[in-house]
Amino acid sequence: MNLGIRISLFLLVCGLSSTLAQSNITCESKSKTSCEECLANVSCLWCIKTESCLTYPYSTILPPNSLCPLKDARWGQCMINFQTLIITLSVFGAVIIIAFFICLFCCCKCENCGNSIQERKMQRKAEKKTSAQEQRRAEMMARHDEIRQKYGLSRGSAYAKFDNSA
Repeated sequence: MNLGIRISLFLLVCGLSSTLAQSNITCESKSKTSCEECLANVSCLWCIKTESCLTYPYSTILPPNSLCPLKDARWGQCMINFQTLIITLSVFGAVIIIAFFICLFCCCKCENCGNSIQERKMQRKAEKKTSAQEQRRAEMMARHDEIRQKYGLSRGSAYAKFDNSA
């Protein structure tokens, strides 16, 4: 978009262009000239159909059809009519809103994915700890069995040697 259109739209939205309308040269005095001369003042609206320069009706936001049809109205730039400007800005706004919701959805989905990834990591850590603990327990039992064999002790109950005395 042209820088002039961006500045003009910014001024319209902010309401600052109403202060520009109070300049010494009124828009109506530039009627029957050219579109470029009329739109040199940001507060002016050029109507191609009537070839008139009008003060932009800020109270209605969009110029009424009785003043000038949207397809014939020019503001900010002579090449772009109001109808095209409104459609373009609407599509642009819709794309931004849709992109925002897609990003929001993706972020929420990724958070849930992140939680499941974290849960899987926690499960893997727990499995590693469990397997390491079982391995240590098996090594400890093997060492105990070696000691029992060395001293002639069986793995059975401690009372088994008393049962054989009869």
